Amino acid sequence: MTTIRPLYDRIVVKRIDEQETTHNGIVIPDSAKEKPQEGEVMALGHGKRLENGKLVPVDVKIGDRVLFGKYSGTETKVVGTEYIIMREDDILGVLDSAPAAKAGQKTT
Repeated sequence: MTTIRPLYDRIVVKRIDEQETTHNGIVIPDSAKEKPQEGEVMALGHGKRLENGKLVPVDVKIGDRVLFGKYSGTETKVVGTEYIIMREDDILGVLDSAPAAKAGQKTT
């Protein structure tokens, strides 16, 4: 089985495809919609090496759901599965699975 081991601050992301449906229940085909800008982190590099030689580890973890820019990274296909290899700087944010508490409400 072939796997990808990213180097330095690069991250391998698998795009999360969500089926899109209109309000009337019509399913929009893949050819008519944009690719999602959300994915799951599949593999990580060790981190970014600074000029002084210090290694700064990557902030995301394997399994995190992340948002990234529309034209981020390089798309590649391994054993029939499409992946995107991008730098950590291309990630816009990590999606939390638990909804945030509304402002002013107490959490227990």
